[in-house]
Amino acid sequence: MGDDKLLNLILLCIPLSLVSFGGGQTIVASLQHQTVDILHLLSGPQFTDLYAISRAAPGPGTLIVALIGWEVSGLWGAVLATLAIFIPSSILLCILGSYWQRHRHSAWAIAAEKGLAPVAVGLIFTGVFAVGQSARFTPLELATSLGAIAVLLTTKTGPYPLLGVVGVSYFLLSLAGMA
Repeated sequence: MGDDKLLNLILLCIPLSLVSFGGGQTIVASLQHQTVDILHLLSGPQFTDLYAISRAAPGPGTLIVALIGWEVSGLWGAVLATLAIFIPSSILLCILGSYWQRHRHSAWAIAAEKGLAPVAVGLIFTGVFAVGQSARFTPLELATSLGAIAVLLTTKTGPYPLLGVVGVSYFLLSLAGMA
């Protein structure tokens, strides 16, 4: 892929790095919109696959950026995209961190923390919605997802047994030619 795509990805990651209040999950919706709809670096299903891999792997929520970089431009893409997502916010944190700690109990700092918490939650839900749209779920996949959510919220069943049951079910359905 061309250098323009890698440059566009880096220029996308820098500002996202600076606004990722609440962690990497808060930028997923913007990342999806920009990489799929605006820059056309990935298709919706490609983004969804990379998102799933990034969530299954240990590490920060912004790991998806390295995977997108890899998809766009191989090893250098992964390295440069990762640096673009981590360095700006790290510099900002170093600059503002000690100031924030000194004034943590002031009225403005408390108000800022209380105000940013619901923003972060909203951005995380927006990311979930964006990934769901990119996935272009079939009715069976949507029903499976909603059913899994219901089971996880209403029972003490953990995610791993549920993954096993769903995986075996989809395997059997594929053998029967129904999935």
